[in-house]
Amino acid sequence: MTTESPAQVHNPWFAAGSFARAALVAVPAILFAGGIAARLSGSTETNPWYQSLTLPVFQPPGPLFGIAWSILYTLIGFALALVWGTRDAPGKRLAIGLFLAGFAVNLTWSPLFFRFHMISAALGVLAVMLVVALLTTWAFYRVNRLAAWLMLPYVAWLCFAAVLNTRILMLNPMADAMQMGV
Repeated sequence: MTTESPAQVHNPWFAAGSFARAALVAVPAILFAGGIAARLSGSTETNPWYQSLTLPVFQPPGPLFGIAWSILYTLIGFALALVWGTRDAPGKRLAIGLFLAGFAVNLTWSPLFFRFHMISAALGVLAVMLVVALLTTWAFYRVNRLAAWLMLPYVAWLCFAAVLNTRILMLNPMADAMQMGV
């Protein structure tokens, strides 16, 4: 005997593995966590240390970063929701596990770079983020192809961020706390 009402049985909102329910949890949670990490790390244009750095000529304007990350976090949130909302797909647990591990690593970049001024360590974190994002994209592809496509802008941005982080390190070697022995 089922405890579901007739409305629940015929409403996809209540279906096990619902994309809508997953998206309602995943997207805001990812946006919130990313925003909090950035805010607590001082990753804004008002960060005096960051403003003292010599930045590359291809450095985007400061406000673009908040916009870009909001879009990227929304896309990867929907990607996660597509996989999470897929019923009993082989590899689903692995895909979600890789995503969560990669997102946890993602949240460490802003504190390392902006709060602790560890430019080279942040670059290492970016390398790990990129590898895990590529593995996640592949795992998502095995569960839901659209989810994998939604990960590609994130992967591309991580490549750009790694180039940007590398160039900032090259232009400011003495601003790296690790180089100063801190």
